[in-house]
Amino acid sequence: MSLKVSACVFALVLIVSPIVTLCRQDVDVIPGRKSQKQNGPQTKKKGTPPAPSKLGRMLPLRTYEFNLVRLDSTGAFKELHKGQAQYFSEAIRGVPLDMVKLPGGTFLMGSPTNEEGHEDNEEPQHMVSVPTFYLGKYEVTQAQWQAVAKLPKVKRALNPDPSYFKGDDLPVERVSWEDAVEFCERLRKVTGRQYRLPDEAEWEYACRAGTTTPFAFGYTIKPELVNYDGQHPYGWAAPEPGIYRKKTTPVGYMAVANAFGLYDMHGNVWEWCQNPWHDDYTNAPTDTRNASPENAWGRSGDPHKRVLRGGSWYSPGDLTRSARRYYFSPDFVIYDVGFRVACTAPK
Repeated sequence: MSLKVSACVFALVLIVSPIVTLCRQDVDVIPGRKSQKQNGPQTKKKGTPPAPSKLGRMLPLRTYEFNLVRLDSTGAFKELHKGQAQYFSEAIRGVPLDMVKLPGGTFLMGSPTNEEGHEDNEEPQHMVSVPTFYLGKYEVTQAQWQAVAKLPKVKRALNPDPSYFKGDDLPVERVSWEDAVEFCERLRKVTGRQYRLPDEAEWEYACRAGTTTPFAFGYTIKPELVNYDGQHPYGWAAPEPGIYRKKTTPVGYMAVANAFGLYDMHGNVWEWCQNPWHDDYTNAPTDTRNASPENAWGRSGDPHKRVLRGGSWYSPGDLTRSARRYYFSPDFVIYDVGFRVACTAPK
């Protein structure tokens, strides 16, 4: 067994604690290979789409290791430990797309009325069962977007370079919900795998990763963990105002993940979900296994509004909470909205 380690060192400056240095490690369990160092998502040499014989098959899973942190309500460091998750890597014209396997489970969706920043559209809280599925380890990057933009059109053309902030490993932005759906459809057609946007319940399940606090990192966040407007911190005992970067950061830049091994679920760019907008969770489905995002609620949503989650680099702290919901029209584009892809697990 050998290890492939990618290291990115950064310092977490804590209010009441000394500087803590973290080292991001992605450990792949691949027999017979020598360790190779990487810095962030890598662009592989250009290749060809998967051979027809591999269409629709799930690719081999690998295991990686990541850093986990927890903060208390003042922003003080509580825990630092390692986690592990499994993923497969899809090659899109030679550009890797890492998809993390999320175990099925049941969680409490929405937020309590006493949570700071709570909105009426986040209630009533309700239990939801989510089956095993796959979700992008990172938000879709500009390199991945450009690779898919070169694939054959399904329903609509894609601008190969839509983003305001430029960089291969930056998240793609200024893409509409309609564009994101086309991206997924092209992946489906080329790979035979069930790529799509995540259902809103899937997204919150993935973001929380077993937590019930406002954030996957605990009761508050810090700019050392999340790319948001650090001048507007979160919580009654929040840390002092911090960095406001005023731009996107490379995916995985903060070098900490949630307990599922997902990066940047809070901040950086808002992320499109499949669902039409509903004003609250009345009659919301409690099991996504047999539910379609379009008709699962027992009442129609507004198809002219599509759900966004996670907040962005432009957002104050409360807009990046796990439960925070927002929407835009499906054709709307702006420089702090992107997405990540989901993939249905085979039955």
